[in-house]
Amino acid sequence: MKFSYHDKDYEVAVIKKRGQKNTYIRVKKDLKVTVTTGMLTSSHFIEKLIHENYYRICDMIDFQETKIKNNLGFHYLGRQYVVIYTDQKGITFSNDKVYLSHDFDVDSWYKKQAKTLFLERLDYWYSNFTRSIPYPKLRIRKMTSRWGVCNVRTHIITLNLELIKRDTAYLDYVIVHELSHLVHGDHSTRFWKLVGDNMPNYKKYREEMKEF
Repeated sequence: MKFSYHDKDYEVAVIKKRGQKNTYIRVKKDLKVTVTTGMLTSSHFIEKLIHENYYRICDMIDFQETKIKNNLGFHYLGRQYVVIYTDQKGITFSNDKVYLSHDFDVDSWYKKQAKTLFLERLDYWYSNFTRSIPYPKLRIRKMTSRWGVCNVRTHIITLNLELIKRDTAYLDYVIVHELSHLVHGDHSTRFWKLVGDNMPNYKKYREEMKEF
């Protein structure tokens, strides 16, 4: 089965599960339209459901393609660079280009930059936070589904290394978000009020980060 949009065909994968009562349509990162449904769901029903949700599926494809575009190339602090490989060791930036050798360890370089910047921004927001909180220990690692994590019991904040690729405004939002968890461990109204007290325009960054 194929789904056509903008003169392009997208594969439709149907996943049938035992005990599945509802039918869900999603577009995955590989741009495959995935239908998850019950074992007895007919092909006719699935085709009808896809037809009825045509424009919603188109929106999901556009959303995923935007995310793919936003992650192409070399990103650093909110700027996107074209990678030029050279025989020169190390890394050099020039306008919209970044020059590096084929064996350059990009992840190690990102981690080195992140250790300095993330700690600077954590110190800044901790010093200006509106509530008295314990100073957290900072950890940095790659995460696939979260931008940050706060362990309320151990006072450890873990930040996603991928934040080094984005404008520091998004890093600041995640830090404020996690610091707020040291006061409120949930996502209650009081939690979001505290986030807003420290960063009034946080909703803007929260929404924009969905495209990353």
